[in-house]
Amino acid sequence: MNKFYGTGVAVVTPFHEDGQIDYAGLENLVNYLIEGGVEYLVSLGTTGESVTLSKEEKNKVWAYTAEVVKGRVGLVAGIGGNNTHEVVEQVKQFDIAGYDAILSASPSYNKPTQEGIYQHYKAIAEHTPLPVILYNVPGRTGSNITAETTVRLAKDFKNIIGIKEASGNFDQFNQIMRDKPEGFLLISGDDPVAFPMIALGAVGVISVIGNALPRQLSDMIRLCLKGDFKGAQKGHYQLIDFTRLMFVEGSPAGVKTALKQLGICGDKVRLPLVQVSNNIAGQIIKETQKITQ
Repeated sequence: MNKFYGTGVAVVTPFHEDGQIDYAGLENLVNYLIEGGVEYLVSLGTTGESVTLSKEEKNKVWAYTAEVVKGRVGLVAGIGGNNTHEVVEQVKQFDIAGYDAILSASPSYNKPTQEGIYQHYKAIAEHTPLPVILYNVPGRTGSNITAETTVRLAKDFKNIIGIKEASGNFDQFNQIMRDKPEGFLLISGDDPVAFPMIALGAVGVISVIGNALPRQLSDMIRLCLKGDFKGAQKGHYQLIDFTRLMFVEGSPAGVKTALKQLGICGDKVRLPLVQVSNNIAGQIIKETQKITQ
């Protein structure tokens, strides 16, 4: 559980110009993140463009990432979908070597009821050999995991250990913190609100911007977790403009532009995503230089 306190990074998947996975770039990125002081990595979450990878590509990326990490930090696999049977089969077949947990987003597009969401995660929890972190991101899925459903799952399944919350609903965060069982982890799923969420009791963030600025972000998050919010303010404010630019034309195109500027990997994304416009790229490059130099 302590592996998931602090800064987690939803790792991007680097691609060559022809669209094939850039494994050398992935190795560079993983080492850069670990050297930057993050506590754990998430392989093939939304930021990893997982929905555009084939089953074979996913398995290769998961295995390669674990090989590069070599147990130096915690490692989480993003395994989700809107076909519960298919997700359960993926979980059952997943090679857990090197992995500490599974992050699973609530089903998208189907728009299930709260009971449907509960039964979906119940099926996953009953078949996974690894702990499960729920992922609530209504802006992408089209439905919200309510605080009541989150707490119900947390109480009913010991191996559901936390939730990555990206609803932006602070009333919902308050209810989860008040009603959750002891030890259940509330994790920020939004970079801009990680600071205030930790003040409420969240244990950290699973970040997009951390791909490019692992040191700056993880230093700020650690200060928050120590209760030094005054000390963390400078870092929080320094990241505001950078964070906004990461999402203004979609993620992970923004952070891949910053990673290219830093020489870590390229900025290629797979359709239907496209690279950011020249105007936004110029602003990202300028802001990246400002923060890192």
